[in-house]
Amino acid sequence: MEQRILGRTGRSVSTVGLGTWQLGADWGSVTDADAFAVLEASVEHGVTFFDTADVYGDGRSEQFIGRFLSAHPELNVTVATKMGRRVDQVPENYTLKNFREWTDRSRRNLQQDTLDLVQLHCPPTSVYSNDEVYDALDTLVSEGAIRNYGVSVERTDEALEAIKRGNTASVQIILNAFRLKPLDEVLPAAKEAGVGIIARVPLASGLLSGKYTPETEFPANDHRNYNRDGSSFDVGETFSGVDFATGVKAAQEFSALVPDGVTTPQAALAWVVAQDGVTSVIPGARSAQQAAANAEAGEMKVVGAGLGDGVRDIYDRYFREAIHPRW
Repeated sequence: MEQRILGRTGRSVSTVGLGTWQLGADWGSVTDADAFAVLEASVEHGVTFFDTADVYGDGRSEQFIGRFLSAHPELNVTVATKMGRRVDQVPENYTLKNFREWTDRSRRNLQQDTLDLVQLHCPPTSVYSNDEVYDALDTLVSEGAIRNYGVSVERTDEALEAIKRGNTASVQIILNAFRLKPLDEVLPAAKEAGVGIIARVPLASGLLSGKYTPETEFPANDHRNYNRDGSSFDVGETFSGVDFATGVKAAQEFSALVPDGVTTPQAALAWVVAQDGVTSVIPGARSAQQAAANAEAGEMKVVGAGLGDGVRDIYDRYFREAIHPRW
C-alpha cells in the first residue's frame, strides 16, 4: 500500500489506516478474538496506522492495541490516540495537569513510553485558539510523554485555527463522499502548512457500505441508534450529520457509480484517498474480512478519482444545503 508522510510527524503511514472506535464496543459487542483478528488482518494487508482514543470503551481500544503491538514488536505501526472526552467539555479542563494524567493513562494502556501522536478529541471550539493549550502540549513533547500532537475537529473553522499553529502535526476531520466542505479550504491549507490530514467517518457511519435500507435498525448501545439526534455528542459524528432516510437514498445512487469488481465501501474509501492533501483514511472494521477489504481500497486510487463528478452531483442535490453551512 502507498505510504504518505503524516504531516509534521515525519512518519510514513499507510493511505488506509484502521480506526478502532468499534474495538471499544461502542458500536455493539466485539470479542477479544475478533478485535485481535481485525488488528492482525489490517497489518497483514499493509496497514501501518492505527487511530484510537482514551474514551473508546474507556480505554479498551487502547489496551487491545497495546497488547497486540507488544506481542509483535517487529511491526512498524504508528499509533494515534486522542484525549479530552472523559471529562466535562469545558475549556477549563484542558490544562497541563490533566494532559499529563490523560497521556500517562494512555501510555499505560498502549504500553508505550512515548506516544507517537496525541490529538485533542473534539474539544470546545475556544480550545483551538488558546495559547496555553498549545504551550501545554509543547511541554508534553519536551518531557518525552508524546512525540507529536494534533487535533480532531468537528468543524472546518476549528481545523483552520489549529493549522495556523506551528507545531500542529495533523488534523483529523470528517471527510467522505457525503461531507465535502473540507475540500474547499482545509485540505489546501493543511497541504501548504505541511499538516497531515486524517480522514475519519469515511463511510458516513456505514451509509456508504451500501447495505442499509430505510428499515435498517441498530442495537440500543450503537451510536447510530442513540445519537441520531445528537443527544450524546455532535450529531455530525453519526451519518455525517445527514438524515438517515435521505442518506440511504443518496447511498443507493453512490453505489450505482461504482465500477464492477469494486465494492461500494472500497469505492468510498478510494475516493477519500484520491483527494489531494489527504494523508490517511481510517475506516473501522468489526471483522478480519472487513479489515482486509478496507485495506485493499488503498490500491484503488484511480477508481476513487473517477468518481469525482458523480460524488459532487449527489452532494449538491442531497446534502449541500442541509449540512455545508454547519461543519
